[in-house]
Amino acid sequence: MSRCTVRCKVWFEIDGQPLIGTGRERLLLAIDAAGSINGAARQLDISYRKAWAQLQEMERIAPFPLFTRRTGGNGGGATVLTPQARQLLDEYRRLDGDVRALTANCPLPDLLYPTKG
Repeated sequence: MSRCTVRCKVWFEIDGQPLIGTGRERLLLAIDAAGSINGAARQLDISYRKAWAQLQEMERIAPFPLFTRRTGGNGGGATVLTPQARQLLDEYRRLDGDVRALTANCPLPDLLYPTKG
């Protein structure tokens, strides 16, 4: 018997421009864990250029700074999420979890599972 499931994706937009979705959430979480864009890119197995482009796009759209940077040198560089970026992540994860829970428990109409008889 075939199984029908409800699926959806959550992302936040500002003026029609995507700010955060699953991929950018993972990038911000990886930066938070690694402490740098380079470390996050390695952790996610993406190029630094791709990670940097995503962050630049997010910064262009966001109404607040997402991270602070310290350039490299003897101590190395560092990237730290701002409190607003952490709040954005928290809200995104909360809403994404709520939507996933709702769709996981969504009763599908009998039309999708007709009884034989």
